[in-house]
Amino acid sequence: MKYAKLTIIALLLIAVSSCGGSRDKFVKNPVDDIVRDMPTERVFSIMLYDMNVEGNFFEDYYHKYRIIEETTPGQPEERITDWFEVPESYFKQHVDDMGMELVSRGEDGKLVKEVSPPGYNNYVGNEKYGQWVQRDGGSFWEFYGKFAFMSSMFNMFTYPVRRSYYNDYRGNYYGRGRAYYGPTTGGSSYYGTNSNYTRTSRANSTWSNNRSSFKNRVNSRTSRSSSSTSRTSRSSSRYGRSSSRSRGGGFGK
Repeated sequence: MKYAKLTIIALLLIAVSSCGGSRDKFVKNPVDDIVRDMPTERVFSIMLYDMNVEGNFFEDYYHKYRIIEETTPGQPEERITDWFEVPESYFKQHVDDMGMELVSRGEDGKLVKEVSPPGYNNYVGNEKYGQWVQRDGGSFWEFYGKFAFMSSMFNMFTYPVRRSYYNDYRGNYYGRGRAYYGPTTGGSSYYGTNSNYTRTSRANSTWSNNRSSFKNRVNSRTSRSSSSTSRTSRSSSRYGRSSSRSRGGGFGK
């Protein structure tokens, strides 16, 4: 009887190890649906606003997006989506991309599906919205007065955009399928999940206060082994989906 019980336990452990704590579940990519539902000529940008993992053994993955769209040409408005469940593979693909732009369409109608800093594709460098100005020994992007809200939207008061950053992106990353996170200072990139830029722009969120444990949890999920210890450590740091409130609505025109 003792050996029979040990055999059953061993078979259960093998089954758990082989499935890796996941289940056969199809989840659509919500960004594709958002893009599909946009009017053909609409200028828009979709940024990763928040992300979350739920569950103990079987885990579900969620994104929340910030969308800037021009329902009236030349008048950008912002809205924050509700939570969307996303495929595990898509979640892991963008685990470093909090605050980054995932997809955009510009005035030329071209759809760009590349990870880039917020605002770099449609607004920074676009003379309709602002200009480069010289100050503090460098050239920085500055929005015109009627678009000053966009400086706050893109956290540029705290993290201004240098022309050198923008030129680096346009010259070495744009159109090449490479994500641009800006320069690295103090061991951290200028943009992205673990950057100070994202931490300060999301200062009141549960995620930002626990960003290190969140990233480690996702990394452990990526490299999951059959160890029950790793499963225990992940489940002990669960996040609730109420980690941030949805902020909808647009800015004044």
